[in-house]
Amino acid sequence: MRIALHTRVRADRVEEYDAAHREVPEELTAAIRAAGATEWTIWRSGCDLFHLIEVEDYARMIAELGALPVNSVWQTRMAGLLEVAHDYSAGGADAPLPTVWQL
Repeated sequence: MRIALHTRVRADRVEEYDAAHREVPEELTAAIRAAGATEWTIWRSGCDLFHLIEVEDYARMIAELGALPVNSVWQTRMAGLLEVAHDYSAGGADAPLPTVWQL
């Protein structure tokens, strides 16, 4: 399944956000893959972040990652950089952007 998300980085933390993503921990990327994601791309336009995730089951991925210490550490780091964060709560599986049109 393909999932699109929208988050927003704080205007005064853009450079730090970009730098953090140049050094995502290997343990975290391995956990994301193990949770069923085959691709996760983030684009930034100003402070708006657009994520495109290819994943077997998004709700399962969120549940698995939400329970992992390596993800908790990363989400805590991101919380200080983001105005709008990726939602790992039980309702987070409903967070994807709705498809409006597809070719």
